[in-house]
Amino acid sequence: MNARDGYAEPAIAGSGATACGLAAAATSLGKTLLLARSDASAWRAEEQATALCAKVDGADPKRLKVTTRPEDLASCDLIVEAILESPEEKAELLSRLGEAAADADLATTTSSLSIAELGKSAGHPERTFGLHPFSPVTKMELVELCVPKEVRDGVAERAKTWCHALGKTVVAVPDQTGFVVNRLLFPYLFDAARLLEETKMEPEDVDRCMTLGAAHPMGPLALLDMIGLDVAEAIGDSLQQASGEERDGPPASLRKLAKAGKLGRKAGAGYYTYDD
Repeated sequence: MNARDGYAEPAIAGSGATACGLAAAATSLGKTLLLARSDASAWRAEEQATALCAKVDGADPKRLKVTTRPEDLASCDLIVEAILESPEEKAELLSRLGEAAADADLATTTSSLSIAELGKSAGHPERTFGLHPFSPVTKMELVELCVPKEVRDGVAERAKTWCHALGKTVVAVPDQTGFVVNRLLFPYLFDAARLLEETKMEPEDVDRCMTLGAAHPMGPLALLDMIGLDVAEAIGDSLQQASGEERDGPPASLRKLAKAGKLGRKAGAGYYTYDD
């Protein structure tokens, strides 16, 4: 990787689907570090990221190094935080990452939290920006880029250059809850769940109406399952808090499923049941 790619030594902090997908994509450009919380999560993340490399042109799992030591990221020029949607945990991790890599630009993959507030809470407002890819990262083209006014010069261009080198399309978005996609998407998804509650229709029939009647590639309930109902609940809570409107929050059926641990495809059950 060289300067024309935006960053010479990126790192991804996290071990979930977004983190592993982004790490796999980044190996197409050069050496990439993946920071996991524990030895167990590191092993799972390495296995997942390695498998995802097969889905990215030019990706090479030999370029991926997985670690549990933040100090190993000291020389990185970009660190992308990609953990669960908790403002406290994200801010704490960004703070530690900023201390471990004093010169690195710091990105967060959230779209439901204020980027400026996260940067302030982490103690690095001049370095923290939003970089929101979509799942599955190895297939989806869009990246929403949010660079608050407090961020130092050069970050936006470096981030755009890196994303373009990954084959992504970048859209600059304002620092508002949900950015653009989730602000428009989740009210629709939640309405589908409420329709299910009200009518007692089968999930397959609700989804079939939207795939066949509106030419959507995936029905709303299947999409919620793919996103993860815990993630959807966190995004809905943020949207509701921002707007003050109860309807922007997660519907009752989603909360009930999430509380029961039925988080969607990754848990084997959600609005649907999965065998794989």
